[in-house]
Amino acid sequence: MTYETYKTINYAWICLAIIVFLFLLKVTAPFGRHTSKNWGVQISNRLGWFFMELPGMSVIGYFLIVNHRLEEYFMVLPVGFYIFHYVNRALIFPFRLHTRGKTMPLVIMFMAVGFNLMNGFLIGYYFGNYAQYTLNSYTEPHFIVGAILFVTGVYVNWKYDNRLIGLRKANESGYVIPFGGLFRYVSCPNLMGEIIEWTGFAILCMNLPALGFLIWTLANLVPRAMSHHKWYKRRFDNYPSERKAIFPFIV
Repeated sequence: MTYETYKTINYAWICLAIIVFLFLLKVTAPFGRHTSKNWGVQISNRLGWFFMELPGMSVIGYFLIVNHRLEEYFMVLPVGFYIFHYVNRALIFPFRLHTRGKTMPLVIMFMAVGFNLMNGFLIGYYFGNYAQYTLNSYTEPHFIVGAILFVTGVYVNWKYDNRLIGLRKANESGYVIPFGGLFRYVSCPNLMGEIIEWTGFAILCMNLPALGFLIWTLANLVPRAMSHHKWYKRRFDNYPSERKAIFPFIV
């Protein structure tokens, strides 16, 4: 594949993200609290998370192996950040959820698998064929700022995922209003943290597929947070009116 062809695929993928964003503003993806039996065959919520996140940690590794780039030590940090996220999402996060008996539509799982395969391909292909990192890369301002933002985003994402998981005991299935910390300002600080995380990754990498992944993250998570926010307001009459969905004081 020529680099021009590779860039064209990236631009097409970004255009699709914009279309999906507009679609998700109208249609709420039916999983989690929004799950629906009307979307066909169901799969265990935990297994669905596992299978749909697994490509994120495996595809990039494939490209590094087949292109013999594992020995390039200075690629460890940017690649490691990406894989670290998906190790948590595929192997840790799903099995910490208190969602016994809950399901998601199988079609949603397959759509997420396709999404992660494509993102994994674009990012993995770049790291396998084009990325160049040296010791000097680690001292460049954009690398340092990006790394700080990534770590900050992971911290926020994990902290508020843990808060949400902790609201429900292992044998409970109901929902309550979360309070404290960033919940004072937004309904979904965990999703805000993930956006911060991938913003940092895009700044750190300074390449087209990382930017595309950030755009896809926004396209998926902003409508998701807005749907959560509306759901909270419908379900709880006393839901704090000053909260926004995902960006404090804005949306």
